[in-house]
Amino acid sequence: MTEQNIIDQACEILRKTNDGDGLAPHHLKLVELAVNGFVNEEGAAAFQELHASVLAGYVKPWFHEIENLTIDHTGYVRWKGQIVEHYSYPPGSLEESKAAATELARRCQILESRGEVPTNRNTIWKWED
Repeated sequence: MTEQNIIDQACEILRKTNDGDGLAPHHLKLVELAVNGFVNEEGAAAFQELHASVLAGYVKPWFHEIENLTIDHTGYVRWKGQIVEHYSYPPGSLEESKAAATELARRCQILESRGEVPTNRNTIWKWED
C-alpha cells in the first residue's frame, strides 16, 4: 500500500464519518497513525478493515462492548445518544474504566425501568440507589 493510497483512504474515511466525529476514538487514532506512517503490518491490516467497514456503513462500536453505551473523542459517554457521563481516565486504567462503564450502564437501565430518561444529573450527581 502506498502512502498516497493511505492518505486517499483516510480522507474517504473522514468524509464518510463527519470528519471522524462518527468514529470511535480508537478508530480515529488508527487513521491518524496510518496517515503519519506509524503502523506495523497489523495496524495496516486494521486500517484496511476500518476503511472497508466505513464503505459498508460503519457503526460505532459500543463502549467497552456495553450495549447502548458509546464514547466520543472528548470523553463524553452516551446512553442511547444522551450524555450521561464524562471520562478522562489515564492510559493503563482499562479495568477501572470498564468497571465504571458497567456501573453506569446498570444505573441507566434502572432509570429506564422506572420510566426516567438517563442523564448526567440522575446517573451521577443525583444518583440515589
